Amino acid sequence: MKRVLLLALVLGGCGREPTTAVADSAGARLEAAAETAGIVPDPKAPLQGSWARDTDRVCVVGTAKTARIGVSVDYGEDQACAASGTVERAGDALKLAFGACKFDARFDGDRIVFPAEVPEACESLCTGRASLAALTVDRLSESRSEAATLRSTTGKLLCGN
Repeated sequence: MKRVLLLALVLGGCGREPTTAVADSAGARLEAAAETAGIVPDPKAPLQGSWARDTDRVCVVGTAKTARIGVSVDYGEDQACAASGTVERAGDALKLAFGACKFDARFDGDRIVFPAEVPEACESLCTGRASLAALTVDRLSESRSEAATLRSTTGKLLCGN
């Protein structure tokens, strides 16, 4: 009987907002201050800025749930990818759409990771043996204006208007 009562108490608290005491605790105030100071990224902040690793570049510009995203991969000697589209964020999950090329990626606050396999429709975005598969980039900047300047190898703006 005690187990049933304990289980009911535990399940009764699931899905509820924290009480005022918890939401106004010293820990909650410290976390809010760290987010305000930029020490800890705000998990609800809009996804925007520039990411890069080696010659791989990603830009995201937007303030709503859905934003513009651009990707540039350049390995030289006609080995490149360039794509513009939209990204929709839900927590650490990203839904990317570059026309017919659609897939989910992961966002951890400072890194964007594309899946190891992307749909066949994504091949048309690349030349040579280049691919968007397993693209991993780290945050360079949260600057919207900087992100809007990313261009493909042919000079096309990928996140700008």
